[in-house]
Amino acid sequence: MDDNFSADVIFMRMALREAERAAEAGEVPCGAVIVKDGEVIGKAHNQTETLKDPTAHAEILAITQAAAAVGDWRLNGAILYVTKEPCPMCAGAMVLARLDKVVWGVDDPKRGGARSKFEILDHADLNHRVAIETGVLEDECKALLRGFFRERRQEKKESENEST
Repeated sequence: MDDNFSADVIFMRMALREAERAAEAGEVPCGAVIVKDGEVIGKAHNQTETLKDPTAHAEILAITQAAAAVGDWRLNGAILYVTKEPCPMCAGAMVLARLDKVVWGVDDPKRGGARSKFEILDHADLNHRVAIETGVLEDECKALLRGFFRERRQEKKESENEST
């Protein structure tokens, strides 16, 4: 099968569209999609600023939608696609939700809760482990994040120049 049409790429492209929606709203561009049996059961983007809620990460919002869709907090058999490595909060929620797997685009070496900084998804003392796959559409995910923060820095610089 052509890599451009693999399930991982298709669902990560959906997550990227969610991340773009976040960026358009001034949110850190992170998007998430949850799939079970080939069907999307949850999708969201970061909304911490919009909702004034520190827990309104794309992954948390998508998990809430998916749980409502299946009528259970247990999401056994589900795969979460997310543009950036989950933070510790989101990784913990993935374990609690019993997700089978998480697939992400770009690592987060400073705050990653799944592999880069902490290894919550595979922690021996927890009652569930979540399989991981990384690097799916990594270049696109990285470009979106870098562009967003570059624009933010430029806006801050222009604002500082106006005030002097």
